[in-house]
Amino acid sequence: MLLRRLALAAAALAPAALLSLPSASAAGLPMPPANPESNDHLTVTVSDTGKFGTGIAGVRTYDLYCHPSGGTHPRVREACGQIDGQTTWGKDPFAPVPKDSVCTMIYGGPQRATVTGRWAGRPVKAEFTRKNGCEIDRWDRFSSLLGTPAGTPHVHHKG
Repeated sequence: MLLRRLALAAAALAPAALLSLPSASAAGLPMPPANPESNDHLTVTVSDTGKFGTGIAGVRTYDLYCHPSGGTHPRVREACGQIDGQTTWGKDPFAPVPKDSVCTMIYGGPQRATVTGRWAGRPVKAEFTRKNGCEIDRWDRFSSLLGTPAGTPHVHHKG
């Protein structure tokens, strides 16, 4: 019975104690975002691409925001949709090709890309190349995000 009285007394005092605490913003701490999905932000750097759509040769860096869509990427909605289609619970859509994969030795070109940021609440740090068949397939699964190299047909893959 005594324990029950203590628990009831603590419950009654808890709201008053919380009101006396400084708020997170008053203490200088960042407030959590209202929509955690809005943290989907990627920085994409693509080099030696020839062309990205109608872009020019060289190194290009883009910011991509999804949920809501925005940024400097030339295909924001397409890129967000393509990544969303490959995002499933418990699986990293940006995972590298497994080291024990058997890949065709087809050289797809000198293109390289890095993707960093956050997606689905997880950090992203991915490298992309076109050095063999597996890497070409991985690049093509992200073609709206990374671009299609000059002279390469744009292929849509299902995630």
